Amino acid sequence: MKILFLLFPLILLLAQGAAGEREEGKWGNCWKQRGFCTRRICPRGTSFAGRCSPGLACCKR
Repeated sequence: MKILFLLFPLILLLAQGAAGEREEGKWGNCWKQRGFCTRRICPRGTSFAGRCSPGLACCKR
């Protein structure tokens, strides 16, 4: 039972690290281009720069 108290923080740290990698991998390219992610269509006054994920477009001003 005491081992659960040691494993729980370790699992939380691993989950937090995995979330950071995902964010950098998909959205990092858009942010490096100084763009932003939006749903499907870029707003007026912006241009399409790529894809953040299957349902999100990367737009630049």
